[in-house]
Amino acid sequence: MRPPYLLLDIDGVLIPFPDADGSTPAAHARHDVVPTDRSADNPVTVWLDPAHGPMLMDVISAGLVTPVWCTSWRQDAATLIGPLLGLPPLPYLDLPRPHITTSHPNGYLWKRDHVDAWLAHAPAVWIDDDFTGLDHAWAAERIAKGTPTLLVQPDPHLGLQPEHLTEVTTWVAQLPTARAA
Repeated sequence: MRPPYLLLDIDGVLIPFPDADGSTPAAHARHDVVPTDRSADNPVTVWLDPAHGPMLMDVISAGLVTPVWCTSWRQDAATLIGPLLGLPPLPYLDLPRPHITTSHPNGYLWKRDHVDAWLAHAPAVWIDDDFTGLDHAWAAERIAKGTPTLLVQPDPHLGLQPEHLTEVTTWVAQLPTARAA
């Protein structure tokens, strides 16, 4: 059986949101990138922790998960953000560009309906900073129906931490397919 998907967000996970004073974690380095919908004279500044790449590669290289970008960065995740972290090209979910003013227009993360349809009954761990109680209820419902699902929610001002990936590997290791392998 295929390893569970690792759905990986970027904003608030790999790119932390600034604190009230505008600061970002000290370990993060500044990069100016030009997303698909921007011109070179209008780049986007992002702050990335160079340690994230090796941490993620440890999990990816172990073959425990099938990584997929799940972010509004879409293909730019694979072409702009991943390379800055030393990640190989990873597939991405081609999420729509909804016209919304909140990331929770129905009380849950806007990506969830698209993720749910794409995953079908595949096991998954999803790392995103923006889940609500309704997203956690969705995950619990998937689990109750026999589909292993883990939501990992980093603090959006700190982003991904080593303990989040420890949680992922511990969770994957307890899956029945992981023990049978």
